[in-house]
Amino acid sequence: MKEVGILQLMEKITKGTVKVAVIGLGYVGLPMAVEMAQAGYDVYGVDSDPVKVAKLLQGKSYIIDIGDDALEGLIGQQLHPVTDIKVLEHADIVVICVPTPLTDGHQPDTSYIETAIDQAIPHLRRQTLLILESTTYPGTTEELIRPVIEQRRGWTVGKDFYVCFSPERVDPGSIHFNIRNTPKVIGGCTPDCLAAGVGFYGSFLDQIVPVSSTTVAEAAKLFENTFRSVNIGMVNELTAACEKIGINIWEVLDAAATKPFGYMPFYPGPGIGGHCIPVDPLYLSWKSEQHGFPLEFVDLADRMNRRMPLYIAERIEAMLAHKGKAINKAKIILAGVAYKKDIDDVRESPALVLFEHLIKMGASVSFTDPYVSSFKLNGEATPSRTANAQLWESADIVVITTDHSVVDYQQLVDHAPLVFDTRNATAHCTGGHVVILGHPGDGGGAAVG
Repeated sequence: MKEVGILQLMEKITKGTVKVAVIGLGYVGLPMAVEMAQAGYDVYGVDSDPVKVAKLLQGKSYIIDIGDDALEGLIGQQLHPVTDIKVLEHADIVVICVPTPLTDGHQPDTSYIETAIDQAIPHLRRQTLLILESTTYPGTTEELIRPVIEQRRGWTVGKDFYVCFSPERVDPGSIHFNIRNTPKVIGGCTPDCLAAGVGFYGSFLDQIVPVSSTTVAEAAKLFENTFRSVNIGMVNELTAACEKIGINIWEVLDAAATKPFGYMPFYPGPGIGGHCIPVDPLYLSWKSEQHGFPLEFVDLADRMNRRMPLYIAERIEAMLAHKGKAINKAKIILAGVAYKKDIDDVRESPALVLFEHLIKMGASVSFTDPYVSSFKLNGEATPSRTANAQLWESADIVVITTDHSVVDYQQLVDHAPLVFDTRNATAHCTGGHVVILGHPGDGGGAAVG
């Protein structure tokens, strides 16, 4: 027989009267908080950054996928941005969406999760459902959340409080998939935990995918992005091989993609970026190694992908040398520094790594990006420059590192003396002096590996 507490929580969920707190209002937390608020829930958005909270209170979004219009009518009504975590005392459901980066030694950094739990525990009510969405290693929920709450509050999971893990699956900039229509994987510490999590997310999302445990849900997210990392690593390695053999990798990939079964296309580039692909596989690798089973295949793909910015830098140096110019003091412009097209996110962006490599090689480097106004290099802001014919003409070489849709690539090709296109963005342009990554006969190569 179910406990009275879970029946009361489920009744609140059914009636839509639960109050929700979302901890962390970044690329994951803010869209989720908005989705919940739009579904009619009262949502407290908790973030330690007062600047973010102040912007939201003014109705201003700082996330590209959330326009100011999405906040209109929600702020102060259904959505309440705050910095004070004490609002958890009013919440029936707490969703944690904090960062899970890597340490300098490429180890999992769960400090944000641990801090969030530590600060939340004194303010949790009995019968609260706590859901972790932050991507992390298999076992985190059972190791860092459930036992900590049980020990500090003297509660029993599944009776006094409920815990689930449901990994975020945000695809920034996507025009096809959003929070509502992306299937939601979820695992619970107990059957009642899972029932509460499924009931809540199922009340405003299209499809829920329950799994047998929080550990399975944690592993599923890592598998998704490890799959991508390994395949991108393979394509990046084959790109260099095709250049040497004399084959156009983009033509090869387009041909292979016509197969309607047993194949999924992945494409080369200057490296991997964002929070997921450069980070998630290492969480899985770290956990596996703890159990005495190093994931050599995963680690090899990670090394290959992280090697790409240096490979691109060496290609640039060779291309300039082929034109009789030294990279030392060469004027280089990077077109795009966001980690993927049509977004403003520079987290783990390979363009920033490339920027630093080129600086160390003595080049004079600047960038232009329609979505990124500046980024910090060695503590100082580096501003974006305006993309126009004069900018392209001023460079010794322009390197396309992010293929934003709004850029006029024909203008770029017409005016830049030399272009290195790492994204195949100029495939349909005519004229100019363009070298595309993965094309043979480029007048300068380097070994990757």
